[in-house]
Amino acid sequence: MPREIERAEVRQLLNEGAQLVEVLPAEEFTEDHLPGAVSIPLRHVDAEGVSALDKNRPVIVYCWDSA
Repeated sequence: MPREIERAEVRQLLNEGAQLVEVLPAEEFTEDHLPGAVSIPLRHVDAEGVSALDKNRPVIVYCWDSA
């Protein structure tokens, strides 16, 4: 179930093996993203788009928009 988490919990989950997914368009991901993140643009967040993710590990989805 999706829920908002704070920075400390992001760090903890990443240390425990969570997957980090950026959902902005690929061009923006190329410009800047968090270390270790993978790009799955929001319009591709479907069964096929997330097939590369490990279903046994938590997933942290984020969207960084500096605007």
